[in-house]
Amino acid sequence: MSKPLIGRAVRRLRGERGLTQQALAIRLGISASYLNLIEHDQRAVTAAVLIKLTSVLGVDVAALSGQSERALEQGLREVFTDPSLGAEAIPDAEMQALAGSAPNAARAILSLYRAWRVAREDSAGLALPSGRRMMLPVEEARDFFHDRANHFPAIETLCEALGRELAAGPAEINHAIAERLRTRHGVRVATGPLEGALRRYDPAGRTLALSETLSRESRGFHMAFQLLLLEARDMVEAELGTPSTPEAAALMRLGVLNYAAAALLMPYAPFLAAARALRHDVDALAARFGTRFEQAAQRLSTLQREGARGVPFFFLRVDPAGNVDKRFSAAGFPFARFGGSCPKWLPHQAFTTPETLRVQHAELTDGGRFLCFARALRGRAARWGEPPPIHVVAMGCDAAHAPELLYADGLDMAHPPVGIGLSCRLCDRLDCRSRAFPPLEHRLKLDPNEDAASPWRFEKG
Repeated sequence: MSKPLIGRAVRRLRGERGLTQQALAIRLGISASYLNLIEHDQRAVTAAVLIKLTSVLGVDVAALSGQSERALEQGLREVFTDPSLGAEAIPDAEMQALAGSAPNAARAILSLYRAWRVAREDSAGLALPSGRRMMLPVEEARDFFHDRANHFPAIETLCEALGRELAAGPAEINHAIAERLRTRHGVRVATGPLEGALRRYDPAGRTLALSETLSRESRGFHMAFQLLLLEARDMVEAELGTPSTPEAAALMRLGVLNYAAAALLMPYAPFLAAARALRHDVDALAARFGTRFEQAAQRLSTLQREGARGVPFFFLRVDPAGNVDKRFSAAGFPFARFGGSCPKWLPHQAFTTPETLRVQHAELTDGGRFLCFARALRGRAARWGEPPPIHVVAMGCDAAHAPELLYADGLDMAHPPVGIGLSCRLCDRLDCRSRAFPPLEHRLKLDPNEDAASPWRFEKG
């Protein structure tokens, strides 16, 4: 299990609400010295105090898990171990203190680091043939969804109201959406050959063209996307805030519209109830709500409503080259922002068995344990002779939730898990035979008289 960091979360939440230790202690009915020990993770929190904390701070138990602080720590560790910065090694205790006591400063450091990375790559010659420099807004969009735990309450409420107006179950929802497009917006839906696109909307002709290659499930999703684009544009724009570039804004806008389409097709309360009843069987959920495996899996990662939370999952989509184009985490899994991830981690192994769901009990170097599951999905080739697109959809949650998942059945959770790292340069496992690079925090130990099983040996400490 991940090491709890409740104290740091309490300290951050107290600061955000402008409360002194003495003021919060009085409201909790405990001494200020006891609260000080809790905030420094030197005293366990009793159930009674935990309940009072959620009430006084106005949060639920999940908000006290320390996931935000843990993610900040991992981000800082990645920054401060980058050799190109030429910085001295910074102790973990200092990074933990910065993430816990000054989270805004920590986030500013991460933002500066990302901007520096982009600037360095841009100056190094990432340019289009036209000469235009290529600025990549993907990280900004990823942070946008991560900071919101991939959950948008206002969008959920709007889609629930729209769903009640449509009054259609999964079997009739596609027809109901098409009818609303026609009667409310004068939009005709047509399916047929569509060169170079899957969906194309003609505002002048009020026609939504869908490719004949799309499955029924995908057609429903595209129609829902178009309906929300017409009816929820103002609310979507309000969610975006002030992105730094038009490209980042466009990515965020598309992401929120995709989120809204999923919320319409898989309404929050019914989907959460089904997920619990089916023990998070993604195939069964997809069949029940008439969606694809990937759509149902991604919807599972959004169930973070206050007072009605689902299992906190992370979600990842990766291609055979290791490129991650989707990444969300409500589970506290600390993704590496730059460079490759661990080759022993399940998503990279799933490519060897397409369409077969694989399960892994994994442990990170900080002791955090996760139940992961992944499937390689093969798409349709654009034409004869081209390889079909393939990518892996991976999910996972803290191992504490394993009994709630069908995929844990038959696994011996008491058996030692597979040891993984975030990336080779951030992992200090001594005996890893899959290591591609040595860790940056340790000196290499090279001996011409010995050839070890691991390709890299190093001095720890």
